[in-house]
Amino acid sequence: MKSLFLSRRQFGQAAAGALGATAFGGLATRLLAQQPQNFDNVQMKVLPIQGNTYMIIGAGGNTTVQVGKDGVLVVDTQYAPLAPKLLAEIRKLSSGPLRYIINTHMHGDHTGGNEALSKAGATIVGGNFAGQLGAEDAASAAIIAHENALNRMSEQTPKLPFAGLPNNTYFTDTKEVFFNGEAVQLYHPKAAHTDTDTIVFFRKSDVVCTGDIFVPASYPFIDTANGGNINGLVGALNYILDLTVPAEKQEGGTLVVPGHGRLCDEADVVEYRDMVTIIRDRIRDMVNRNMTLDQVKAAKPTRDYDPLYAPMGGAAVDRFVEGIFKTVKA
Repeated sequence: MKSLFLSRRQFGQAAAGALGATAFGGLATRLLAQQPQNFDNVQMKVLPIQGNTYMIIGAGGNTTVQVGKDGVLVVDTQYAPLAPKLLAEIRKLSSGPLRYIINTHMHGDHTGGNEALSKAGATIVGGNFAGQLGAEDAASAAIIAHENALNRMSEQTPKLPFAGLPNNTYFTDTKEVFFNGEAVQLYHPKAAHTDTDTIVFFRKSDVVCTGDIFVPASYPFIDTANGGNINGLVGALNYILDLTVPAEKQEGGTLVVPGHGRLCDEADVVEYRDMVTIIRDRIRDMVNRNMTLDQVKAAKPTRDYDPLYAPMGGAAVDRFVEGIFKTVKA
């Protein structure tokens, strides 16, 4: 079990070798999303997690794959140009039909491959529902997400392909899927990284997929334009900790697939939750003392955490501070 966990430095070296110029981590991925990338150079790396789940690292968000007698379930699909490479790695794990795609949130580095992967799959149908589906719909995998994700993805400009939009949405706090002999539980925090987030828990395998709520190598991106909220983010991290159970000496146990970066466990999430909470409380105190955003930035409330979560400083720190300031102020 211990060998599954890499130090941040070890993971950085491995990722650099695997991805070349393509950086990993939440901040780097979002910055790269704004400019052309040479996806031809991206190499997919597959890591067995535990149970019947696997983690695929490429560019964009991490992908989690669950395989078994019923077929394949995929959590997040990375960038659209990487879909053929991602599908090829999935086929190495299983030749079974791709039945379900789950999106942890709306951003394109996690949903770009939806259309291609869905068309490579097939929906499980039965009874009257089968008669309501056209042949094209039945010949594609279901894309599951919270309805907020569908609404926001539908509003994007330029328009996203219709076949890449979620077609199996839920509007409550939770949703459940039973697949490959395993309960898969979905939970929607009302506003965290965005207001479209879904946390995925593979109950038998004991694996949690967090999306960009948790990114161990960088400060969180609080996407206030799409409903993100610092208090909701802290709440979502606490919910993840409610799901996780550590093994001996706080290592192993429930394993956590973050939105970007290395495979983690509960101790990593605790560190991250504490960091986010401490910085939020510092900024909230400054807001209560009527400090302006410029004054808060000048006070450097993240200074002691910057070497770990934003070694390059600058825009990464400013965006994190601004995200907290906006939601605390509101």
